[in-house]
Amino acid sequence: MLIEELKAIQHKHGYLPREELYALSERTNVPLWQIHGVASFYPHFRLQPPLKVEVKVCADVSCHLRDACLLSRQVAAEVQQLGLESVAVKEVSCLGRCDGAPAASINGEIYTDVTAAKLRPLLLAAAEGKPVRRQRRHAHPVTLVINPYDDAPPYSTLRWLMESNGFDGVIPALKDSGLRGMGGAGFPTGVKWEIVRNAPTRPHPLDPEPHVRKYVICNADESEPGTFKDREILRALPHLVLEGMLIAMHTVGAQKGIVFIRHEYYREREILERELRRVKALGSKVSVTPATLQPQPFTLDVFESPGGYICGEETALLEVLEDKRAEPRNKPPFPGTHGLWGKPTLINNVETFAWVPAILVRGAGWFKAQGLNGAAGLKFFALSGHVRQPGVYEVPLGIPACELIFRYGGGIMKRKRLKAFSPGGASSGFLPASMADVPLEFRALAQVGSMLGSGAVVAIAEGTCMLDLALNVVRFFRNESCGKCVPCREGSQQIVNLLQNIQRGAGKREDLDLIADIAEAMQLTSICGLGQAAPLPILSVIRHFKEEIDAHVLRGECPTGVCGR
Repeated sequence: MLIEELKAIQHKHGYLPREELYALSERTNVPLWQIHGVASFYPHFRLQPPLKVEVKVCADVSCHLRDACLLSRQVAAEVQQLGLESVAVKEVSCLGRCDGAPAASINGEIYTDVTAAKLRPLLLAAAEGKPVRRQRRHAHPVTLVINPYDDAPPYSTLRWLMESNGFDGVIPALKDSGLRGMGGAGFPTGVKWEIVRNAPTRPHPLDPEPHVRKYVICNADESEPGTFKDREILRALPHLVLEGMLIAMHTVGAQKGIVFIRHEYYREREILERELRRVKALGSKVSVTPATLQPQPFTLDVFESPGGYICGEETALLEVLEDKRAEPRNKPPFPGTHGLWGKPTLINNVETFAWVPAILVRGAGWFKAQGLNGAAGLKFFALSGHVRQPGVYEVPLGIPACELIFRYGGGIMKRKRLKAFSPGGASSGFLPASMADVPLEFRALAQVGSMLGSGAVVAIAEGTCMLDLALNVVRFFRNESCGKCVPCREGSQQIVNLLQNIQRGAGKREDLDLIADIAEAMQLTSICGLGQAAPLPILSVIRHFKEEIDAHVLRGECPTGVCGR
C-alpha cells in the first residue's frame, strides 16, 4: 500500500524527504503528483523536517472547557523562558483523551491532566534528546455486562456457532434485539448485515486480494471531540471486538476483516495486535467456515489511520484503504453493496461488534429489555467536560442525561450548577440544563432537535460562554473539512468568520440570519455528515441561549466575561 510505504519512510526519516518520494514513485510506478496528493492530505505525514520537539495541546471542546487555551499560552511562555529553540508548541485537534483533559502530546506521546509544570521536565528531557517516557496508565478493573464470559473461555460463541452451523440465526437475532449502529448513524445492525450477506460480489481489477469476495471493517477511528468510549472497549475487551468481527465474517461471507484505528490509539493498537496473535494461534478453531462447508482462507488485520477526523466517515475510510485522499464518496451506492474495491463491505464500529457475542449468548429478548424509556439495550457513554468523574459508563440506553451526569459522573466540578450539555458529541449541538431529563436515546433526542451521535456527553458548568464554545466546535469542523465540496469548505469558514466578529463585539443582527442561511445550504448540499453537522453547535446555541447571543450581538457584551479576554 502507498500509505504504508509513506509511513515506513516517515518512520525512518521523521518526515517525507523529497528524494524518497521520487524514489517511491519510480519503485511503485505511481505518479509523483498522486503520491504528493496523498501525503499532503493527512496530518500524520510531514513534508518538512520537524523541530526536535513538537508539543501539541488539544484545543477541542472537552480540553477547551478545562482551560486548554491557557495551557497553550503557558507552555509557549515556558519554552521561550527556557530558551528552547528546538521546541514547537501548537494546538491540535482532539487527541481522544477527553476524560483526561487537558491533554497534550510530546513527539507523539500523549499525556493527560497536564499542567505547564508537569510538562516542563518532559520538555527538557526531550530537548536534550532523551526518549519521551510513557505516562503510566492506572487500570480500574470493572465487571461489564457486555462480557458474557464469566466462566467460559473467550470466543466460545464463535466456536458454538461453528460447531452447530448456526450462522443463519445470527441476523434474525440481531434484528430481534434492536441493536443499532453505535458509531453515530444508528442504522439497524441486523438489516445492515443482511444487505451485505445478500449482495452479489464482482471482481475489481485493482483489488490487491482478488480472492476476497466481501470485507468486514471495524471503524475504530473515533475522532470526534468528547468521544472515547471505543478506546476503553478496545483496551478492556479486545476479544469481544474481534469475536464480533469473526462472527460477522462467517455470517456475511467475508474473507477479510480490517480494524481501522486512529493513530492516537497506539496503545490500543498494541493490545489489539496481541489479541490478534492469540486469535491466529487458535487456528482452525475460529478461522475457517463451518465444517459442513468448504474451508476458505481468511485474514484479519489492523490498519492505523494516517490521521484526520474525516477518516471516520465510512466512505472516506474506504478511500484511505484504497490509497487515496480521505474524501467521502457520493451515496448511493452504499458500502453494503459497493464498498472496498467496489465489493460488498460491512462497516460497524467497535461497540457494535462487541455487543454481538453477548446478544447471541443471552438472547435478543434479554438485550432488548435492558433499555429504558422505549429504547433497546445497553450503551457505552463517554462522559467529559465539567464533571467530577469523567469516564466511560455502561448504562441502559434511554437513561436521562441528568442521571448520567450526576449519578455516574458525580455532578459538576467546584459545586457549580449545570448550564448545558452536549448529548452526543460535538456534532449533536448543545441543550440547556432545563432539558437534562431528556432520555439519551435516538428518538427522544431527535424530537428535541439533537441526536445520540457518538455517545459522547459533555457537561458544561455555569460561567461558560456558549458562543465561545460553539465557535470552538465549528472551528474544529472547519479545520477537519476535507475540502471536497464547496458548501462544507466555504460554509464552515464563513460561519467561523461571523462568530469571530460577534465574539469581538462587531456582530450585527443580520449575521444570525446569514448563519441560518449558510447552515441550511450546508445541511442540504454537503456530501457527508461533517458538513451537514458543522452548523448544529451554533444553531443550537442561538435556539436555546437566545439572551446570551443577543447580549453579544446587540450590546457587544459577553455575559460571562469570557470573550475579549
